[in-house]
Parts: sequence; structure tokens; C-alpha cells
Amino acid sequence: MNWHRLTLGTVLSGLLGACASTPTTIPHVAQVDLPRFMGDWYVVAHIPALPERHAYNAVESYALRPDGRIQTVFQFRDGSFDAALDTMRPVATVVPGTGNAVWGMQFVWPIQAEYVIVALDPEYRWTLIGRSKRDYLWIMARTPRLPEADYQALVQRAQALGYDTSKIRQVPQRWPETGPDPRPAPNTPQAADIPPAATAPGTPAPAH
Repeated sequence: MNWHRLTLGTVLSGLLGACASTPTTIPHVAQVDLPRFMGDWYVVAHIPALPERHAYNAVESYALRPDGRIQTVFQFRDGSFDAALDTMRPVATVVPGTGNAVWGMQFVWPIQAEYVIVALDPEYRWTLIGRSKRDYLWIMARTPRLPEADYQALVQRAQALGYDTSKIRQVPQRWPETGPDPRPAPNTPQAADIPPAATAPGTPAPAH
């Protein structure tokens, strides 16, 4: 048994405690095309839960299972680009009547943590994941970094939803990997060439 993985999952389940069966009080997008949402997402920035607070090269991947649930693989390196790879494999269940935008993310049975898609690019290039408790937050994209305007707009959106955006941490991303068990870069290799977002997460977004 991988005790390290079990410990990570147990800790994360406890921290994410809000049950998905509890009515969601944070606005979510109207509809998510699940097959289109599947695949790899780089974690560009987050208000992290404890196990991921020093994450590097964090990537979350989704795949539809035959039973309709969503197999999730969350991988990151803890503390540096050269750290060992940590992996968690929660399974998500879509909450009916939410347009596929609210999931119950199960790291350890029987706890299902709330996972809410609160913003989604029409082209599925980026997404913002939040929670009713406004505690943890994830800005994810199909590329390791986002253009500045997109990043700042998502930070501003998070602030409008009631988050303390001073807590946002940008996740260091460097591809191709050079650490133990290097992974191929998910999605498009040219993604690493996109200019990084600014380091001041509370800066207002440029007007669109």
C-alpha cells in the first residue's frame, strides 16, 4: 500500500470537508460539456490546500469512466522541480441538476468534497474552480501559463465571488521536466512559451 498517497488523500479529504451533497452557495457556470472538459489542465495558480501548498508543475487530468464518474489524476512535485512526483487519484461524481458544473470529489470513501466550476472559457482554454466556503481555489489552463489579461480577469472574478485574492499562489511550471520520473508536457509543447502572469495577484484586470 502506498501510505504516502493514502496520507495525502486523507489530509486533503479532511481539509476539503464540505460535502458535495450540501447545497452549493457559490455561483457556477450554466453548462459544462464534460467530454470537452476532460483531459489535462495545468494548475496555474491556487489558494492551496495543505498538501499542495508548495506544489511545482501541478497538473490535474480528467477522464470519463464507463460508470459515468470522472477519474481524476492530480500530480505535482512538492517543494521544487526536482522533487519526487506526488500523485492522487480521486474520483468525481457530477451532482445532478447542476449542468455538470458541480462535482463531488472523493479522495477517501465516503467523503465527497465540493468542486464547483465557477468560470469556464468558451473555448475551454481556462477554468476557475471554487467552493462555497471560499477557502480553496484553482485557476487552471490548457497551457502552463495564461496571458496576463486572462489571468488578472480570473483573479478579479475570484475576488467578486468573495475570495481573499491576496492568498493566491502562482504555481511554478517548467516544461519539459528534469526531475525524477519526468512526464511529457501535457497538451501543447509550445505552451511553455506563453509569457508568465504578473506576480501581484490582486492587480485589477485590464478592460476588455
